[in-house]
Amino acid sequence: MSQSPTPEETALAYVHASAALLDLPMEPAQAARVAVYLARTADMARLLDDVPMDVADEPAALFCPAPFPETLP
Repeated sequence: MSQSPTPEETALAYVHASAALLDLPMEPAQAARVAVYLARTADMARLLDDVPMDVADEPAALFCPAPFPETLP
């Protein structure tokens, strides 16, 4: 029976596949660091997904960009 990959292994495989698709050179140590942060972000998203919330519980903020300066300082 084969074991399913850990979240860290899945994140690392995703990083390698994404880097290859984008033709982005990445050393193994770099890929491992990116995978750690990717797995951590996925864990945080899972925590938020587990919170029972209704649409009215957290209204979305509107994005209002600052005006672009006419001249550079």
